[in-house]
Amino acid sequence: MLRRTPPVALAAALTASAVALGGCGGATSSTSTHLVDRGTVRIAESSETPSFDPYSAFGAAQAHYAYDSLVNLAPDGTLVTGLASSWQATTTTATFTLRPGVTCSDGTPLTASAVARALTYAGNPGNQLAGARTVLPNVPFTASADDGTGRVSTTTAAPFPFLVRTIGLLPIVCPAGLDRPGSLDRATQGTGPYVLTRYTPGGPYEFTVRDDYSWGPAGATTTHPGLPARIVISVVPQSSTVANLLLTGGVDIAGVSGPDRARLTGHGLTTADVATVVGLTFFNQRPGRVLADRELRRALVAALDRRGLANVAVGGTGSPAGDFGAEGAVCHAALADANLPARNAVEALRDAGWTRSADGPLTKDGRMLRLRLITSPDLGPTLPSVAELMAREWTELGVEVDLVTESLPALVNAMYRSADFDVVVGSTPGFALPVGFIPFFSGSTPAQGLNFAGVTNPEYDALVTKALGETDTTGCGTWNRAAAALFRSADALPIAEGRSSVYGYRTTFATTFGGRLVPTSIRLHQ
Repeated sequence: MLRRTPPVALAAALTASAVALGGCGGATSSTSTHLVDRGTVRIAESSETPSFDPYSAFGAAQAHYAYDSLVNLAPDGTLVTGLASSWQATTTTATFTLRPGVTCSDGTPLTASAVARALTYAGNPGNQLAGARTVLPNVPFTASADDGTGRVSTTTAAPFPFLVRTIGLLPIVCPAGLDRPGSLDRATQGTGPYVLTRYTPGGPYEFTVRDDYSWGPAGATTTHPGLPARIVISVVPQSSTVANLLLTGGVDIAGVSGPDRARLTGHGLTTADVATVVGLTFFNQRPGRVLADRELRRALVAALDRRGLANVAVGGTGSPAGDFGAEGAVCHAALADANLPARNAVEALRDAGWTRSADGPLTKDGRMLRLRLITSPDLGPTLPSVAELMAREWTELGVEVDLVTESLPALVNAMYRSADFDVVVGSTPGFALPVGFIPFFSGSTPAQGLNFAGVTNPEYDALVTKALGETDTTGCGTWNRAAAALFRSADALPIAEGRSSVYGYRTTFATTFGGRLVPTSIRLHQ
């Protein structure tokens, strides 16, 4: 039996953002001016942060300013030190040795017992901490501490290959915050380089640097020239407005996607490209649905112009997606071309028993082939156009397609409650680890699980079971064979490789997976 994350966490991950991001990297820049010491950096975000609790669904995105984790991701995706100076792991245990001298923002020393308490609190299913569950492994675990040696040890109830990349990346809340968890909505209690010093509903939010900080990624400190003393985050929903502010110096750092990126080229801005996957198509395979027929799914996928769909998805010269996760995700590989059905669609439909007379509809045993295809612009502005092209190509084969554009709540209802769809063009959750996709491709349907399309793929299940017993990236070959099985069975189809960018005006910085800023890397220039 495959183990899976509780539905609340991953359902939130699937539907919370319009286009989930992936990728990693530093930033390129032509900035060569003098550094501004202890200045203010202004950052624009597209949505507000109603809670800065790092274990909530909202606060996790901003946690890196005020909270540290046991390890950190480097821009190239490798693991570097954080609160822990060293670590070791198997598929069932992980031990972290804390670096000495770490203090919480209230001045109290961080102990191994405090870290174990935070891990236990975040991992308790009864606390229903959606943000924490999207980071932690999807198997139960226990945490213990030895304050004498500074070691924190964790043990899982079942094998899980990525313990360091999950438990090790959880933001650690200090005891003062765990004593009063309700206070974490508007105040921070961590060991990070900044402290939240001003909260305004709807923004702006202000962080102030800690002068005594010396345990950042790979030992980074807050004493470097050019590191801002203050970070002010404002909420600017419109991408075009963000682009204007970057060009005029109204903000210093912001992410921009879509056609507005073209306006920012050639203006000397720092640029960090972020790889994305735009669009993920699921086929409803529940009993009684027409697409429970594997050969029919394969024929319909073979009929699609994947490059045309990719061009529509990214608004230009797009490339078809090669994997379910974005470039930079762990175990990412180009799998689609070698494993997607490539047979002539008309012949495949005929062999599957679907026939067509003249220009009439496709029929089988007197039943017309009719598909309900749904999507929502709330998950990405180009997705309705992707669905429209998909419908047009299938209509040419003789399929009757009911194309429906829904609001996000209606789409979620169709996916997780009514199951009234045959094809859904949605957004990818954008997981950094292949284990994140397991609940969507196996196990129970809602409300007991997240397998809303009713995917049943024994080959995938067997390979996942094997991969769960292989430590960290040593199992990438097995994970990729599992994903290839999904492509061959036409269980789902990612649409396009996309790009967004994080831009800097008079600033330089580094980013990690998803375009997340590394706070200790930010430098303000004149």
